[in-house]
Formats: sequence, C-alpha cells, structure tokens
Amino acid sequence: MTWKNTADRWGGVSQLLHWLVVLLILGQGAAGLWMVDMLNSPDKIRIYALHKSFGLTILALALLRLGWRLYAGAPRPLTGVPGWQRNAARLSHWLLYALLFAIPLSGWLFNSAAGFPLQWFGLFNLPAIAARDAELRDLAASAHEWLFWLLVAVALVHAAAAFHHHLFLQDATLARMLPRGWLRAGPGSPTTLAEDSRDA
Repeated sequence: MTWKNTADRWGGVSQLLHWLVVLLILGQGAAGLWMVDMLNSPDKIRIYALHKSFGLTILALALLRLGWRLYAGAPRPLTGVPGWQRNAARLSHWLLYALLFAIPLSGWLFNSAAGFPLQWFGLFNLPAIAARDAELRDLAASAHEWLFWLLVAVALVHAAAAFHHHLFLQDATLARMLPRGWLRAGPGSPTTLAEDSRDA
C-alpha cells in the first residue's frame, strides 16, 4: 500500500484518517443523541466527559487530515465526470472539513461558556476559550446541534454520491478511498485521469 496520495487514488494515510473520522462521528452522533435524554447520574457525567474527549480527538484528526491533504495533494478526477460534479465534490469536501472544525469548536465554546472543566480522557486539562456566559452558552449549544445536523445532511449526500458512482456509473470514485482490491470499478468505467484539476 502506498501511504502518500497518488494521481489515481488516495493513499493509506488519507484512507485511515477518513474512515477513522467517519467511525468517530458515528459514535459521537449516537452518544450525543442518547446522553441528552439521560437522567442526571455519574454515568451521564462519564459519557459527557467521553463525548468531549472524542470531540477533541476529532478536532485534532481534522487538523492532521487537512495538513496531510495540503501536503500530499489529492487524486485527479476521473475523465468523463462533468465539471459541475467536480465542483460539487470540491465544495462538499471543503464544507465537510469546515464542519469537522466548527462542531468540536462550538462544543468547546459551549463547555467554556457553561463553566465546565474540559479534560482529554482525564490526562490533561484544556483552557476555556470564553468566559462563563449563559447567553453565549445557549447560542453555542444551538450552533453545536444545528452544525451536527448539517454535517449529517452533507455526509449523506457525499456518501450517496460515492455509491451512485460505484453502483450506477461503475467508476473508481469509491474504490480509490479503500485499500486496493477491496472494490473494483465496473468493466466500462473511466480509468484515465483528467488533467485540469488536482481536487477530488
């Protein structure tokens, strides 16, 4: 496996970061929806603490992923993909990056404005990024929730587009974000690369 991105597929580092973040977001979403309805208890406090720690982990991975993307570049688009689809894919990718930063930061802002301590898996404390403020706390909480649902919507469109390319267009769009050989594009799929862009 090639760790760095190549002209025709995502490398091992990009694949690992992509799928790790996907798994963490699925877990965070499920935990977030579950814990808000829990009665106050030590279990709820522990789950909130884990939710915060995993949120900070996603923030760190998003920063690492963005840095790697800027360093390693991206595969070029397959030929035969219309320009509007390339532009839509580019927009959705950068919107996903923005949300991976905005959601944890809004949670951090909510935590700070509420006056709660913030630790990463009990190993060290992180500073507050705002003073205690009830109005700011409520605003950050609303932003955190709505940004999450926006992420769900964009991610569903992103996944649907990938499956559409794989199942109906039978090209390598989905296969090149998986280890080589896990999926194969259809027999008539475009395999040559467009030369006009390095954005996937």
